[in-house]
Amino acid sequence: MRIVYLTPALHTPGGMERVLSVKATYLADVMGYEVYILMTEGSGMEPFYPLSKQVHVVQLDICFDEIYKYSFVRKSLLYLKKQRVFKRMLREKLMELKPDITISLLRRDINFINDIQDGSVKIGEIHNNRLHYRNFESNETSFLKRLFERLWMRSLVAKLRRLKRFVVLSHEDAENWKELDNVTVINNPASFSPDSLSTCENHRVIAVGRYAYQKGIDLLLEAWAQVEPSHPDWELYVYGGGDAHPYEDLMKRLGLRHCHLEPPTKDIVRCYLESSIFVLSSRFEGFPMVLLEAMACGLPCVAFTCPCGTKDAVTDGVDGLWIENGNTEKLAEGICRLIETPEERIRMGSAAARNVERLRLDEVMKRWVSLFEEVRHG
Repeated sequence: MRIVYLTPALHTPGGMERVLSVKATYLADVMGYEVYILMTEGSGMEPFYPLSKQVHVVQLDICFDEIYKYSFVRKSLLYLKKQRVFKRMLREKLMELKPDITISLLRRDINFINDIQDGSVKIGEIHNNRLHYRNFESNETSFLKRLFERLWMRSLVAKLRRLKRFVVLSHEDAENWKELDNVTVINNPASFSPDSLSTCENHRVIAVGRYAYQKGIDLLLEAWAQVEPSHPDWELYVYGGGDAHPYEDLMKRLGLRHCHLEPPTKDIVRCYLESSIFVLSSRFEGFPMVLLEAMACGLPCVAFTCPCGTKDAVTDGVDGLWIENGNTEKLAEGICRLIETPEERIRMGSAAARNVERLRLDEVMKRWVSLFEEVRHG
């Protein structure tokens, strides 16, 4: 089977990039599929996450990212020009490759992918949730923005309706797409299975996520300001890409002394194993990979019940704690509870490692392979 994935880039750290790298590697190395990844950005840059040499990476080199330094008018004109070039190049490449299945990760290609008559079955997959799909970085809103988002969503739904299948990451988000009859739920997989588990005895709390509004690092720091005075022998480590300076300023204002804001690392497994509690403070998610990674390493998770995915991954009181979304006081209480009850912390960590087995890579990929076979022959 020949599979083509469409995504902007692979050189940046992120959940979508990690999931795509893991899935493409599995399909190529385990299933023996012929897998291509077509990208528009990051020419000459290596993938951030490991990727099988059997996966064919094709760089179209459109470079949409370079237009954002210009004024609105010039940016708009350049975007339209690049979009026309992208459409032409993508059509030519798909006509050349003649894939069995083409998978859009719902970026710029979703606007025209259904119109390319290359003979492939078209599938879409979303790595966020519907409610926040167009609002990644800020809470700014206005009447005009809300109006534009409604019109844009109406147009998107019309395009999604034409796909053979539309894959979402959680049952919670599936409920948000009631006007579609082609929705399938496939959770993200745990991207690795470590050889050992955390002892949950080190006095270290870990969080992983970009330094951006969505990930709620500011909420985590506010919660940690309530934890630190009572537990000065514990340290908080945050790993993520993006601009950490605003959060460093917040740390200073809060007077935090036992908190470390780190850049992304390719050795995140070691960081998990050296920690004893994982915290997810996101305002919204699609299906947080970091939860699965932490659970696979035997960490209990204290997580906001943000839309979407937390409740699909974590069982409250069994392998972690559900915290009311955005409630920093309750988040602090949850962290303190696991700090102060080592027996419960260790028990939940062991349960997390067992329970995440249902989302291990081979189990999740069985569902993808089944879907591919179904749409290819259906």
